[in-house]
Amino acid sequence: MHSLPGWWSCCCLLLLCSLGVQGSPRASSAAPEQVHLSYPGEPGSMTVTWTTWVPTRSEVQFGLQPSGPLPLRAQGTFVPFVDGGILRRKLYIHRVTLRKLLPGVQYVYRCGSAQGWSRRFRFRAFKNGAHWSPRLAVFGDLGADNPKAFPRLRRDTQQGMYDAILHVGDFAYNMDQDNARVGDRFMRLIEPVAASLPYMTCPGNHEERYNFSNYKARFSMPGDNEGLWYSWDLGPAHIISFSTEVYFFLHYGRQLVQRQFRWLESDLQKANRNRAARPWIITMGHRPMYCSNADLDDCTRHESKVRKGLRGKLYGLEDLFYKHGVDLQLWAHEHSYERLWPIYNYQVFNGSQEMPYTNPRGPVHIITGSAGCEERLTPFAVFPRPWSAVRVKEYGYTRLHILNGTHIHVQQVSDDQDGKIVDDVWVVRPLFRRRTYL
Repeated sequence: MHSLPGWWSCCCLLLLCSLGVQGSPRASSAAPEQVHLSYPGEPGSMTVTWTTWVPTRSEVQFGLQPSGPLPLRAQGTFVPFVDGGILRRKLYIHRVTLRKLLPGVQYVYRCGSAQGWSRRFRFRAFKNGAHWSPRLAVFGDLGADNPKAFPRLRRDTQQGMYDAILHVGDFAYNMDQDNARVGDRFMRLIEPVAASLPYMTCPGNHEERYNFSNYKARFSMPGDNEGLWYSWDLGPAHIISFSTEVYFFLHYGRQLVQRQFRWLESDLQKANRNRAARPWIITMGHRPMYCSNADLDDCTRHESKVRKGLRGKLYGLEDLFYKHGVDLQLWAHEHSYERLWPIYNYQVFNGSQEMPYTNPRGPVHIITGSAGCEERLTPFAVFPRPWSAVRVKEYGYTRLHILNGTHIHVQQVSDDQDGKIVDDVWVVRPLFRRRTYL
């Protein structure tokens, strides 16, 4: 028997590998995986997103009983997503929005089709209105490798400690890597948390490849800007998610900087008109305006693009956020935790010497990027800056409790110290005060 030429053997091997990665990594390519929730911004609703490897119907069956039939049905749609890598792997992303949910009630659900169903998951619908106390877990920079703080976060979630997750950019490291297999692995990793709580996101620099295509395809955020910027109401807070990355990857369109800025301006104006109902305005974006880490990132310099804008003068966000009285700004990117004194233009604006975070005269910045990834932790400069209040170089995540219209509680959990609270601060703003700084 004649042996095949060497080049023919190589071609056959490449073809088999390609067929293997196109198919499902599991037994049934129609079986849902990578299940996660998000809040579409409409009271009494929740969006379920998942992935299959062949086109199937998109259905969620749900109900109130943990076992037995699930009597309620909701249908949705799927879209094919083709990764930009050399193998052009194709995934089918399904989205179904559940509506008319009873506020504060726990639901059981499964997703899929007659060709395959997910296991059952549980979630609790948001309470309606502003008069309740949401509890959130906040972090950025979580990787598929070295996700140090995630097991603790998962245990917290199983104990019912949170109402939602805020992931402040940088996922998987990176979702596009290995022809998007790393993205698949990451979405499977977070499923035990993200299938039980709304997993709200913003893009980071590690999502940039192929014009943020993996980020845009895999997550389902409110609005019509592919999850790059959006806002939503949660209890007594208005939360704004935006992209710091439009300032850095200008080859995807310089007009995005202006479009986002104009949208932010309009959204902040509306939020201020609604301060009586929702007194807190909270923002989340990946790259911080300030930091005191020992690296050459944008935030270590006075000319931060996010803070000052393009060329130091166009569409900077610090003046905009200060003008409209943003209370709390959440950031990541630096693989550490840092809390700043209330700050504007490098000046500290504490409420008072005794109670700096009571009625502060500037926004409070929290940098929380130490959830764990392959790049490890980021060291700090030897000497802290005068505007830096607390610095922690340990793996962990932030707990954010929006208690009511006047009090927010921020805690940093150290995974290195077995869940110890290593920072604890209350931000207090009297309701009667006009909620801007100017």
